[in-house]
Amino acid sequence: MIIIDLWFSEFHTKTVKLSIKVTKQLFSQNSGIQQIDVFESEEFGRFLVLDGYMMLTERDEFIYHDMIVHVPMAAALTHLLSKKDVYVLVIGAGDGGAIRELCRYNCINKIDMVEIDEMVVKVCREHLPNTACCFDDPRLTVYYQDGLKFIRSRENVYDLIMVDSTDPLGPGEGLFTKEFYGNCFNALTDTGIMVNQHESPFYNNDAAAMQRAHKRIVESFPISRVYQAHIPTYPSGHWLFGFASKKLHPLDDFNPDKWNSLELKTRYYNTNLHKGAFALPNYVKELLENVE
Repeated sequence: MIIIDLWFSEFHTKTVKLSIKVTKQLFSQNSGIQQIDVFESEEFGRFLVLDGYMMLTERDEFIYHDMIVHVPMAAALTHLLSKKDVYVLVIGAGDGGAIRELCRYNCINKIDMVEIDEMVVKVCREHLPNTACCFDDPRLTVYYQDGLKFIRSRENVYDLIMVDSTDPLGPGEGLFTKEFYGNCFNALTDTGIMVNQHESPFYNNDAAAMQRAHKRIVESFPISRVYQAHIPTYPSGHWLFGFASKKLHPLDDFNPDKWNSLELKTRYYNTNLHKGAFALPNYVKELLENVE
């Protein structure tokens, strides 16, 4: 009797890796831009892998998508509810999770999504339908192109820009440059907010990438803060997000009662957590202060 034991492994450093036992491989193909794989597992359900790097799992994707969407929306909600038209740009996010959470806000009138790889969207719609469930929302327009090039031609348009990118290598590398952040600043309205996935502070290489991104954001925006979440399948489990804006502060302009009045049911985010997420450990504060 032959027993086949299949595991997906991602190296977080040269000496540390995360391994998940795979019950089935559902998809594997190179799009011409990147290698796309979807696996199924007992512990984490289905999960998406791009160029060998874990993007999301059905088990813990709600943590990432709650925090990248609801933190900036809650911080800006009082202001956004007073506006006639609320316009959001999402760069990346081909899995659809950020779009799903944004579509829960009735105050949002239009959403542009820019994804470089159309195949990612097609694959997620087929194999991760609980995440990629709102691509048919009439408020959404999807552009399949490079986000770095797309943002150059926009000025004073968006109330929120959400950079839901891969790691700073391959297709996502250009989304961590000073040019890109400067273009995001120009594309925002005078009260606009940019939020991005900010990498992990724990392992040395990840921390260095995080510091480079933070330095460039601080140089581009007058208000720049970092907040955190625990995402089990990401390197070290300790993950950061960046909040950058022209005027609105993530805590000073935050009205928890206003957000709670929407009665949105979330699995991770809540208004107490919103405040606590900005209370960073000392080692993270030191990493950030060293480049500010």
